[in-house]
Amino acid sequence: MSILAEILASTREDVERRRRQVPDPPPGPPRDPHAFRDALAAPGISIIAEHKRRSPSAGEIRPGSSVAQIALAYERGGARAISVLTEERNFDGSLEDLRAARAACALPLLRKDFILSDYQLAEADSAGADAVLLIVAALEPAALRELHDGASARGLDALVEVHDADELAVALEAGARIVGINNRDLRDFSVEIERTFSLREEIPEGVLVVSESGIWTAAHLQRLRDARVDAALVGERLMREEDPAAALQALRDGR
Repeated sequence: MSILAEILASTREDVERRRRQVPDPPPGPPRDPHAFRDALAAPGISIIAEHKRRSPSAGEIRPGSSVAQIALAYERGGARAISVLTEERNFDGSLEDLRAARAACALPLLRKDFILSDYQLAEADSAGADAVLLIVAALEPAALRELHDGASARGLDALVEVHDADELAVALEAGARIVGINNRDLRDFSVEIERTFSLREEIPEGVLVVSESGIWTAAHLQRLRDARVDAALVGERLMREEDPAAALQALRDGR
């Protein structure tokens, strides 16, 4: 069984457990329509700074970190949006992290998880997310379209993640307006940033492009700018820094 398949299996179990505990998550706080999408469409390359305590590929990154403190640091450092890992077993995240980030800062928030059901969209809405991650590799095309439409109906933007040209075609067919190119292969967790550049030219005008994973240096960020990528999602690089705000500012400044 691949790493992704294992995570999806545990996600289904965890969702059912939460559904039994909270059958009907209450509506979340009011949000600006398309705040996440608008942040990514702003001039220049936008940075989506990520809160992530650990991962299957990297192990412990910043155990016990306060998402509120990190979110405030990212806001000071110039992030345009924040991604919050809410998956529990493999990333040590939770919906409480999303709520804490919402209470701490005004930046648009992405719920980064393995979204498989409308119930998880309701959870994201309730916890204050502005957007959700939908992973093409984790979903059948019909389910992807249903969740994409369901997110829109709840006022949530959707970052639709792809890894290759076939998945990109599925994402565009589902109506994706924000496409994330994950440089990490979820089958074996290897990283290759060139994946962004090979897929960028296949994405039509009017669809926002986000490069995810493997972005460590100002040189990486400059290459993404040159390739007309709209945003970069940066997590581990910042979470390992003693001062995430300063590290983010340096990355943005080309240092």
